[in-house]
Amino acid sequence: MEESTGTILYEKNSDEAHYPASITKIMTTLLALENGNLSDMVTFSDDAINNTEGSGIARDYGEQMTLEQCLYGVMLESANECAYAVAEHIGGGDVSKFVDMMNEKAKELGCTNTHFNNTNGLPDEQHYTSTRDMLLIARAAYENEEFRKITGTKVYVIPPTNKHEDETTLHNHHNMLYPFR
Repeated sequence: MEESTGTILYEKNSDEAHYPASITKIMTTLLALENGNLSDMVTFSDDAINNTEGSGIARDYGEQMTLEQCLYGVMLESANECAYAVAEHIGGGDVSKFVDMMNEKAKELGCTNTHFNNTNGLPDEQHYTSTRDMLLIARAAYENEEFRKITGTKVYVIPPTNKHEDETTLHNHHNMLYPFR
């Protein structure tokens, strides 16, 4: 898809539903940017730590970071615990409310083959999207200046927090932007 016009340049099975994995975090980040304040303080609950696995940045129970810092964790390091904590924060303490917001936003964007069931893309049979729908979501995200800034950042440093006395350095994993490995 050409971003500015939405013109489809190439298409093959674009309405087939597939498991989206971590590209789910594009919607999570977009909703957080639209519904939160980057200076908001996000507190990591027990659930944010216990109900996530896989990629993360090793946050602790009760740790506090700004929404902005969390979103850099989500988009640069694909941090599952950050996505969960963001969803709790924006959803008023209720991740399922945030997931409902994700599905509402998908419909608003014209998605017809998408159902989100979590905020980070961990495996779930009720969590799917299509190529066409993901293009609609990504296009909306890239219209957001702050989203572009976050995803275009090569390195971001989270200062010490109430639980970590050292800085946490995050690296963009997009090899075309930052081939650090």
